[in-house]
Amino acid sequence: MTRFLLGAPALLALVSCAGAPSQPAAATPASQVAPVVERVLAVPDAPRMTRKEQVRRILPHNVRLQLASQGRVLSTASGVVVGAERDESGAMVAWVVTNAHAVAMDGMEAPELRVMVDRRAESLEHRGEVVAMGQVPDLDLALVRVPGLDLPAVELADDAELELGEDVVVAASPFGRALSLSGGMLSQVEWDKESQRPKMVKTDAPIGYGASGGGIFSLTTGRLLAIVEGYRTAKVDFEVQEENYSFDVPMPGETFAAPSAKVRHFLQAKGFGRLLARKPATEGGLAHAAGR
Repeated sequence: MTRFLLGAPALLALVSCAGAPSQPAAATPASQVAPVVERVLAVPDAPRMTRKEQVRRILPHNVRLQLASQGRVLSTASGVVVGAERDESGAMVAWVVTNAHAVAMDGMEAPELRVMVDRRAESLEHRGEVVAMGQVPDLDLALVRVPGLDLPAVELADDAELELGEDVVVAASPFGRALSLSGGMLSQVEWDKESQRPKMVKTDAPIGYGASGGGIFSLTTGRLLAIVEGYRTAKVDFEVQEENYSFDVPMPGETFAAPSAKVRHFLQAKGFGRLLARKPATEGGLAHAAGR
């Protein structure tokens, strides 16, 4: 997990710091008014999904990752399925986006990338291959190919959906454990002045170590708003019986993420733009991305 350390010791404190009268309308024949009223009454309000229903649609898009060397797990991370297609033999292949820093294998002997899917008490394990990486810290994204993994691909949110206050859920696997959820809202969107595209978002949803690469989803649409990159921490020092100890504490509201626009640009730049093709939603959840 990328962490931003503030100095030590640290003490955190939260501070909460009549229109113009309308003119009489001209008389309108009843024959012209009635059809309009009938159309309005005939269209019922579309029911909004409950939180639980939306979460059920979001969960199948998420996996956890283990980076191992010589049989020993060295680090863990999270990932989101952004593409699902069949290879030449007809077997399913999933494409997972995560953080580049989470799958960096420089200096490792016989590295192995495991992609895990948890289903209650059962964990299904697959092997992943990193096929594209961005340059950290400007583009902390990576794409992993996972043969044999059959999971639905998420739909990426449009820029217009990145609104402050949007209710979100973060799906990740902190500390290498099974999938975990945390809720909050979209608390900041930073826009690039030249491209007019979002370049960074922030949420107040709490996360932990190992949540790198996790997805931030809209609870309204179920679409992927961003990929978690890191969180800011405060280093706390204390002394017990003349022994000094220190640890890093995540700061509330300081979870940073790469917006969907950056994910979309990354896939296109690396030659995987076909994964962005939208298809009609399936019974199992959101639309699958398919190759051409």
